[in-house]
Amino acid sequence: MELLKKVTEGIKPADREMMKRARERADNLTKPLGSLGRLEEIAVRLCGITGSINPDVGKKAVIVMAADNGVCSEGVAAYPQQVTALMAKAMVEGTAGVAVFANLLGADLRVFDLGMKEPLDYKGIINKRIRPGTANIAEGPAMTRGEAVRAIETGIQAALDAADSGYRMIAVGEVGIGNTTTGSAVFAALEGLKPSQTTGRGAGLDDAGLSVKIRVVERALEINKPDPRDAVDALGKVGGLDIAGMAGVFLGAAYRRIPVVTDGFISSVAALAAIRLNPLVAEYVFPSHLSAEKGGGLVLERLGLKPCLDLEMRLGEGSGAVLMFSIIEAAAAALVRMKTFEEAGIKRII
Repeated sequence: MELLKKVTEGIKPADREMMKRARERADNLTKPLGSLGRLEEIAVRLCGITGSINPDVGKKAVIVMAADNGVCSEGVAAYPQQVTALMAKAMVEGTAGVAVFANLLGADLRVFDLGMKEPLDYKGIINKRIRPGTANIAEGPAMTRGEAVRAIETGIQAALDAADSGYRMIAVGEVGIGNTTTGSAVFAALEGLKPSQTTGRGAGLDDAGLSVKIRVVERALEINKPDPRDAVDALGKVGGLDIAGMAGVFLGAAYRRIPVVTDGFISSVAALAAIRLNPLVAEYVFPSHLSAEKGGGLVLERLGLKPCLDLEMRLGEGSGAVLMFSIIEAAAAALVRMKTFEEAGIKRII
C-alpha cells in the first residue's frame, strides 16, 4: 500500500511551459499551419510529459499482464481458460500478434504472470503471481482488497523498472480468458452504466452467449456492490488481476513522466481506474485504436480520448497499442527534425 500511496500522491502535471514552446515551434515549422493535424497535438503533449523540446521516445516496452478469471465458470468465454497460458507462452516465443508487431517495430515485450490458473515455468514469463486466478465475481468478490493493491503495485513496479532500464514509451496489454467480462463489470461499476451498455461479445460469443454474459455482469454488480468512488474496491470486487496490474502500469508511467499507450477495451478500463486514483494520469495517456468490442468507444469517450486508429481490431494483448508507437515516433520526429521557416531561411508572407 505504501508504494501505491507514494505514486498516486507523487504524480505531477505535464510541463505547461514546455508545451507552449512546443506549440510555438509546431506552428512555425515549414508547412501550412496545423497541417499535421493530431500529430502536432501528440508532439506538444510529448514535450509536456518529458519536459523537453526534443522528446526521447526511442526505447519502447510493451508490458503485458497475464491472469485467469474465475468468472469463466459461468460460461462467458468462447475459449477455455488453458488458452491464457498458451497465449502467454506464444508471446514470449514471438508468435502471438503483439509479439510479431513488437518485433517489427523494435519494441521489447515483457509478460508478467499475475495469476494464471496454473503456474507456467517458462523462460521469458516474469513470475509475479498473487493467486491462481480470481474467484467467480458472480458469486462474490474476485479477490481481497489487499490482493488488488498488490496487483496494482506490481504494475507500478513494472513501469518503474522499465523506466530505470531506459524505456521511454510504454504500451499496456493483457491476456486472460474472461477478462472482457471483468472489464465490462469494472467499467459499469465506475461509471454507473448498465451492463448491457458495457458488455460485448468478447472473443466471439453468439447472441445467447452474450445474454448470459450480460446477466453474469448484472449479478456480479448486485452481489458485490462495488463502490463507484473507490477504484481499488471496484477492481477487487469485480475486476481481475490483469486489469489491476495494468492500472498500476499507467500510474507508474505517469509517476516517472513516461508516455503510456492504451490498447483496446480492457486496457482502457484499466486506464480509467488509474485516472480515478489520480486524474493527472490522463495527461500521460495516449489512446491507440478504436476497439471493436462494444464498450471500446464508450470508455474512450468517458476518458475524453480520441483514438488515432480504427482498424476494427479486438485482439487485445497490447497489439493495437504497439502499432501506435510508430505514430507517436512520427509526431516527435516531425517536431524535432523539420525546420522552422526561420531555420530554413524562408520568409513567411502571412
